[in-house]
Amino acid sequence: MTEYLRPVDLAREHGVSTQSIRNYEDEGLLPASERTDSGYRRYTRLHAQALRTFLALRAGHGHRTAVALMHAANSGDLAELFRLLDRAHADAQRERAIHEEVAQTLTELSTLPRPDTGRGHALTVGELAHRLRVHPATLRKWEAAGILFPQRDPATGYRLYTRDDERDAHIALRLRRGGARLEQVARFVAEVRHTGGTEKLAAFLADWRERIAHRSRAALRGAAHLDRYLDLLEAAEDIPDTGNGNG
Repeated sequence: MTEYLRPVDLAREHGVSTQSIRNYEDEGLLPASERTDSGYRRYTRLHAQALRTFLALRAGHGHRTAVALMHAANSGDLAELFRLLDRAHADAQRERAIHEEVAQTLTELSTLPRPDTGRGHALTVGELAHRLRVHPATLRKWEAAGILFPQRDPATGYRLYTRDDERDAHIALRLRRGGARLEQVARFVAEVRHTGGTEKLAAFLADWRERIAHRSRAALRGAAHLDRYLDLLEAAEDIPDTGNGNG
């Protein structure tokens, strides 16, 4: 005999509201439930595992990816499911590589010699472009994107880049080479700029590394729950209908 669960039974396990459970079902994240004669929803262990899977995937991959994964699983589209997982793993690996590159960049910059330019150690756009081996137009593009904020020489109007600007430019170069979009670079550089000194930057990188590790562990738990959920779906007589319900 099938053991039925109420919305409150699923909600209690995860500390969410019963309305959230109904919303998850209506959004296709849970298989469609059976209804009693009076219209109340009845869930099974399949639904309980679906909820565990979604919440675990969300912790590891974010809300949007978790939703897409559950839709693929519930529709039986394993090819799409595996494609989404591959992309999520690639994104995680890319972030880890970017973290390592940025950490290396900051280490290198901490010992970078700065010749006296006669302008308070500030660099012109041409000098900074030469250091980075990029075209000056690239630096102007980064400025327009809100990545760099050079000062202006009051006498000539020329752009002048401080040591912090140089640090941000080096980080931007690494991120762009890693495939990051300009708006992503701008957001990250803003975070780095906000942290201030070297010690705070080191703490920021350590916190970032911890977040990456936490998400990776959560993604591993999500994969285990997803594997269990797929087993339950395969054991069912038919792939459950994920159409919206009322009530």
